[in-house]
Amino acid sequence: MPRLAIIIVTFNSRADIGECLASLTTNGAITVDHEIIAVDNASPDGTPALIREAWPDVTVIDAGTNLGFAAANNLGIRRSSGELVLLLNPDTVVPAGAIDRLVATLDASGDAAVVGPRLLDAGGCAELSFGHMISPAAELRQKLLVIGNDRGWPGFRSAVDRMTRQRAQVDWVSGACLLIRRADLEAVGLFDERFFMYTEDVDLCASVRARGRTILFEPSAEVVHRRGRSAATAQRLTDRGYRRSQIAFYEKHLPRWAPALRAYLRLRGKI
Repeated sequence: MPRLAIIIVTFNSRADIGECLASLTTNGAITVDHEIIAVDNASPDGTPALIREAWPDVTVIDAGTNLGFAAANNLGIRRSSGELVLLLNPDTVVPAGAIDRLVATLDASGDAAVVGPRLLDAGGCAELSFGHMISPAAELRQKLLVIGNDRGWPGFRSAVDRMTRQRAQVDWVSGACLLIRRADLEAVGLFDERFFMYTEDVDLCASVRARGRTILFEPSAEVVHRRGRSAATAQRLTDRGYRRSQIAFYEKHLPRWAPALRAYLRLRGKI
């Protein structure tokens, strides 16, 4: 039984999955005994066939339809074994040693259930891949930091760079690369499948924290994330999925704010 299960959910990921899997399967990239499982959400671009042909040691699960991120991950998790589970986006490239450092971080901290790495874009700029629990104020702050960082507004990029160089206990880390103990994952019932795409990682971390466990951000482990590459292949579906998940999150965690969110989105023509 491998100690680590790596779950990658794919959808029209043919252009990216090759580099991702190559980075994981290069000799010495990961020393922890592991298995890799790709769950494909009915990609029409031939992603499953490419994986089966080029990486026969990777287990490919055909979901049969587009289940969304949460449900597809759950499908892969249930088919996997091992005490640790790494959730990884197909548009990532993992440098040698990064996954081992995440595993070492969990091993050194018995109270921690989840750890996430420092994510970098293709140009080497840091991504703000963690944050405070979602609320109207926290969402506004996070969006301003992300937009300012992406657009290179004065002070924003340097602020995000500083924030992402410090190891910290946080409310959530990005599901683009998230390592979790299976025991904690099963204790909270895996992902809540109401979340089709987006906020499912924040919800998972909230459930973990509710049990008294902690979430860590580990900057010594760095992973390249070409953010949005998968989403860009189906922008309309992505936009609908984001709004659907945002409303579901507020209804679950912030029910008093949910009517206001719905009214705001209707006013903007988003729903």
